[in-house]
Order: sequence, then structure tokens, then C-alpha cells
Amino acid sequence: MTIYPAIDIKGGRCVRLTQGRADQETVYAENPAEVAAEFLAAGSAWVHVVDLDGAFAGEPANLAAVKAIAALGIHVQLGGGLRTRASVERVLGLGVSRVVIGTRAAESEAFVGELVHAFGEQVAVGIDARNGQVAVKGWVSSAGMGALELARRMDLLGVRTLIHTDIGTDGMLTGPNYGAQEAMLQAGGFRVIASGGVSRREDVVELARLAQRHSRLDGVIVGKALYEKRVDLRDLLALAASNPAG
Repeated sequence: MTIYPAIDIKGGRCVRLTQGRADQETVYAENPAEVAAEFLAAGSAWVHVVDLDGAFAGEPANLAAVKAIAALGIHVQLGGGLRTRASVERVLGLGVSRVVIGTRAAESEAFVGELVHAFGEQVAVGIDARNGQVAVKGWVSSAGMGALELARRMDLLGVRTLIHTDIGTDGMLTGPNYGAQEAMLQAGGFRVIASGGVSRREDVVELARLAQRHSRLDGVIVGKALYEKRVDLRDLLALAASNPAG
């Protein structure tokens, strides 16, 4: 099981939003690359980066910061505003290891299919759900579709990795929605990266147990709990490495 420490970028700075609300912003660092360097020094192989400005605007907006993070040598999983093939090619050219398609995945299966054909496992789909329904465009709109339905459609297209975020728990430090994550794991043959709600070490322990039952639980994204120092990254990496399913 892989730990994906998260960096959300807004206005070039490292921030966290509560439940994706732009008016609920906390700034944690002025330089996202410095935060990524700390994650790398702690032993993390991956970092999950979200271009929040890109998510709201519909096209990447913090490419300089993304490039600086990728230059460190850490694997970058990037989402936010990747709604054209040109944008995807551009960020992959900056050294990003995996792109996360969110809004466009709910809008166009043809687009996702084209990307999977061209870039294979470098393409992941982000399914952000509020009460089981897909939210898009920076979580401000509903796609009018259930999360599990979208997951099954992505499975048929050959998408091998889904990032499943439960919006109701994101940034709330109340613990993950284990039931929703398990339902997602049962929806298809893809790997799932769980996101939302991790607040303490025990949450990751419980997800590791879930990974033992479902080997396709690829990992977990940890954000606010790291910044609020409720968990220690080195400890979580050691915990995940010791998980038999990881």
C-alpha cells in the first residue's frame, strides 16, 4: 500500500481547502517544492499534487510549481484542470508520472479512452463523490451520475487506477468513509487510491486492513493530517511497507 502525501497548490502556494471550498483555505507553505522535498527526504516515492486554480479554471495554472516538484525526482501524480490532451501532454513533458482526469472523465468517455490508448497507466481517473454522486469542476457542480456507475464505465475503458475522494470527509479530520471505499473496490478490476478523512495513524491501519482484504487498494492520500502534525509521514510509510498487501 502506497502513501501519497498531498500538496494542493493555489496561487503558487501550498494550501488546504476544507471540503474543496475556496473560501475555507489555510496556507501551509509559500513554496510547494520545499514541501515535496521534505516528503522525499522522509522516504516518500510519490506525491499527490492538485492544481486548485486549474481545477476551478479548467486548465493548469501552476505549472512552474509542478515542474519544480517533478525536478526533485519524486513521482508526481497530478490533477486539476487537465481537460485537454494538450494539457496532459504538457504536464507529462514536465516530468509528471501520472495524470488524474476528473471533470472530463464524467463528461467524455471518448476523451478518457483516447488518453488511455495513448498513455496507458500514466492516466488515472479521479472520482470525487458527495453522498455517492460525482462532483466536478472543483467540486462546485454535480455530474448527475453515481460514483460507482462512473467507475464501472472507466473500468470498461481500461482505466487501471482510480482516485476515489469522499468529499464529505475531505479535510475534516473525521476518518475515512470505509464503506464507500470498499464499495468502490468491488465495482471493477481497477486499483483504488483512497482519499478523504485520514486524521490519525489508526485510520491508515484500518485502510491497511482493508488492503489485506482487497489487494487492489493501491494506497491512500494523506493531506491535512500531515500539515496539522497529527500523523508522521515516516511512520505511515513504514506502516504501509509492512502491510502484506502493499
